[in-house]
Amino acid sequence: MSNLIFRKALREDASNILYFINELAIFEKLEDQVKTSKEELEKNIFDNKYAEVLLLEKDNKKVGFCLYFYTFSTFEGKPSLYLEDLFILPEYRQKGYGKQTLEYLANKAIEKGCARFEWSCLNWNKKAIDFYLKFGALPQAEWTLFRLEGSSLIGYKK
Repeated sequence: MSNLIFRKALREDASNILYFINELAIFEKLEDQVKTSKEELEKNIFDNKYAEVLLLEKDNKKVGFCLYFYTFSTFEGKPSLYLEDLFILPEYRQKGYGKQTLEYLANKAIEKGCARFEWSCLNWNKKAIDFYLKFGALPQAEWTLFRLEGSSLIGYKK
């Protein structure tokens, strides 16, 4: 059994990225939240370089993707790798690909001198939470995520 291939996404992969985003949204029961487009992804991932995307391939078939970016820890004085999304098609789950992806990204964080490798998980996704705990990740209960969006965010434009 060959290992999963991690391929850095190229501009011409924007349609595939959008496909995986939509599949993730369906899984998370958030399909009404997807507002992006192929053009928006091209601009923000490949032109502005706000995030990086890896396509997960097995036997020349795209089986998933992950999108990540770097933040900065002021206390550590070092970058952190933040995994925004990891999605594997249902028929390719339970094959070790999620573990391989986290190991790949953890090694990337080490190579980049990151202090941390972080991500968020929906509270109801018990399978993912159990998997992350087995991987050695620790939930950060003392932190609460806050967000400004939509009219709240626009209200700050001066």
